[in-house]
Amino acid sequence: MFSVKVFCLLAVCGLALAGEADVLQLTDSDFSTRVGETETTLVMFYAPWCGHCKKLKPEYAKAAELLRGEDPPIALAKVDCTEEGKETCNKFSVSGYPTLKIFKNGEVSQEYNGPRDANGIAKYMKSIVGPASKDLLTLAAFEDFLKKQETSIVGFFQKESDLKGVFLKYADSQRERLRFGHSSAKDVLEKQGETDAIFLFRAKQFANKFEPDFVKFEGKTKDDLTTFVKENFHGLAGVRSRESINDFKNPLVVVYYAVDYVKNPKGTNYWRNRVLKVAKEFVGRVNFAVSAKDDFQHELNEYGYDYVGDKPLVLARDAKNQKFIMKEEFSVENLQAFAGELEEGSLEPYVKSEPIPESNDAPVKVAVGKNFEDVVMNNGVDTLIEFYAPWCGHCKKLAPAYDEVAEKLKDEDVSIVKMDATANDVPPTFDVRGFPTLYWLPKDSKSSPKRYEGGREADDFLKYIAQHATNELKGYDRKGNPKKVEL
Repeated sequence: MFSVKVFCLLAVCGLALAGEADVLQLTDSDFSTRVGETETTLVMFYAPWCGHCKKLKPEYAKAAELLRGEDPPIALAKVDCTEEGKETCNKFSVSGYPTLKIFKNGEVSQEYNGPRDANGIAKYMKSIVGPASKDLLTLAAFEDFLKKQETSIVGFFQKESDLKGVFLKYADSQRERLRFGHSSAKDVLEKQGETDAIFLFRAKQFANKFEPDFVKFEGKTKDDLTTFVKENFHGLAGVRSRESINDFKNPLVVVYYAVDYVKNPKGTNYWRNRVLKVAKEFVGRVNFAVSAKDDFQHELNEYGYDYVGDKPLVLARDAKNQKFIMKEEFSVENLQAFAGELEEGSLEPYVKSEPIPESNDAPVKVAVGKNFEDVVMNNGVDTLIEFYAPWCGHCKKLAPAYDEVAEKLKDEDVSIVKMDATANDVPPTFDVRGFPTLYWLPKDSKSSPKRYEGGREADDFLKYIAQHATNELKGYDRKGNPKKVEL
């Protein structure tokens, strides 16, 4: 009986069970009242049958948990638009699911267009609450600020100065991405030993013996500060997340394993410390990072891996974006040797590829990852290549016309080629974002392929090739008209 009462009490309070206790479940009857209770509330309008909503649900709940205890408080709520929240959803013009809106003091403030992962949601919401930089009024406030599991940029200022102006402008411009604090409190300045300075403090869980816990900014301008943060934020071997992936530049060595600073910080740092030991030997030459294997399964698939075992897997890309795999078992010595060979350029690149065709005599040549250089780049003739996907309807519709023009030009110094871009690595020279994508490569300037934007009928291809061929075709003039054959 008691358990039933507890359940009912939780239901009345708008809380959900099973890990979602921090998300308010609101209805038409209590929406206005509950949203007005907290200065800042993020509301998810959803439908139970919506696939995108189901995918967002656990991230949303985790974000609410991460935001628990924030000062000023931030609430996360949700409204079922198919049941007891229909009127509310209509009132706020909800037409698709999920729709997220930010409310300030009970009124709509803005649409939420931030990240959809837990950490990203939490960071974004914290960035829009209060000032861009938190004023740390006491030593206790400063110490508590640094206990959070986030890397922070903190300014120490006894009085107004040019550096303080730079700090506050930078904080305002980066408030959605980074965490800022500042202090003029006497005991804080005394503890830090600075009266006009900016420091980057790395999150406590990242502490290690290979690099300092904090770094001092030595520049003067906002551009200097931007560069400083960019170079120091992640340290020797940063922890990549989905939202920070673009912070890590090639040449890059990434070590994949069960990275989890919440459930297993000791195990996470056990492997990361070994990566750091190697990374400190390559500062400024090769970049390093660690990644949670479950969060980056798509990257593992690009290298032909379905899973990572008990020991870390090491993958890399060089400055040319070529892919490499450390085939030896993970160890400090093997990682150091692998990074050295990556820097030297002596590693064999990994190329995702279908088998090379045993015969490639058809009018339309087949390129795969392993023969791309021979079939496309070094074939000595002008080349038209189609990057396709087997499931693509437009590609299937294009195939007869593509076959027809290949047949008409089979005796010319032109090669018509196709490549399954889902089963083979596409060289970085080619920007393939949809299917089919076609490129024209003149034989003497293969390094600068030109995207084909013409028609998709055989006659369209023929006229284009006749006009752009390096040497005039033997059977067609420059307009694509058949040449007269003298008897």
